[in-house]
Amino acid sequence: MLTEFGKIFVFVLLAVVFVAIVIFFAKLIRPSRITHEKTKIYECGEDAKGSPWVKFNIRFYVVALIFLIFDVEVVLLFPWALSYKEYGTYGFLAGIIFLLILGLGMAYEWRKGDLEWARPKITPPELKNTSNKTEKINS
Repeated sequence: MLTEFGKIFVFVLLAVVFVAIVIFFAKLIRPSRITHEKTKIYECGEDAKGSPWVKFNIRFYVVALIFLIFDVEVVLLFPWALSYKEYGTYGFLAGIIFLLILGLGMAYEWRKGDLEWARPKITPPELKNTSNKTEKINS
């Protein structure tokens, strides 16, 4: 008779054997004609050009993170919308407060400019050419 750990061991052993058998038969069945096209790196249907170590603008990550934060918070609205009547006025006010905080956060991110894909270029101030004045002083 097997103990509980013995049953788990037999289950894991059968899983490993099953995976090994499936991989072996897949190797036997699949075609193995290697061509130049099959060995190329697939990059969205386009030929790879340049180095793969390209620096991406941090804006992509910031926008993606903001999307995830607000997306998760909006998902929390579904249970509230389905059950706020059960909690009466308290449930309704709690949801409204949550929506106000969410709206303030969105307004803050919008005002800060983090929702824009391309920020306007900030041009640094330029100094006027003062070389003529220094030449007059030195002469």
